[in-house]
Amino acid sequence: MLLLIIKAAGLGLVVAAPVGPMSLLCMRRTLMLGWRQGLASGLGIATADGAYAAVAALGLAGVSAFLFSHQRGLHIAAGVLLVWLGVAAFRTDGDDRPAAPMRQIGWPAAYAGALLLTLANPPTIITFAAIFTALTPPSGFDAATAAATVGGVFAGSALWWCGLVGLVTLFRHALGARARRWIDRAAGLVLAAFGLLELQRGL
Repeated sequence: MLLLIIKAAGLGLVVAAPVGPMSLLCMRRTLMLGWRQGLASGLGIATADGAYAAVAALGLAGVSAFLFSHQRGLHIAAGVLLVWLGVAAFRTDGDDRPAAPMRQIGWPAAYAGALLLTLANPPTIITFAAIFTALTPPSGFDAATAAATVGGVFAGSALWWCGLVGLVTLFRHALGARARRWIDRAAGLVLAAFGLLELQRGL
């Protein structure tokens, strides 16, 4: 069981590590708002990874079929939100502080937003299902092994986001407000580009 948890944690770490729109969102929130919002975003992503891992491990065909049948709408919703987040990065007050939408977001909203954005990518189930083939015990998944696997995936993903937030926080204190704003604008541009790609996938 311990070996299964360790393997699942490694899986969660590998799935979380690639740089993409969610990584940029987490780094941007950490850079502009602080470690609490950044960590909340990371844990929201890790929770979604755990949910998709549960679907793959337990073979919840009905949930998977529902998500895939609505994936166009999910891609469009995710694309619109990513474009909005990207455009918001270019909004700034005269005192060079973050734009109002960034200042007002609390950690519960950061968690929920990251969770929903990650859940808007149903093909993630395929990734977990493919890798779980190598993790499946000889007797198959029962309630205990499935729970251990999902917990391991969440732990590995959360570990990655904690490390990323910690690293960005260190750089945040070394940068001035103007430098953070230019980095924020660059991240916003990339987020908007990812959003346009999501819209293209949904249309």
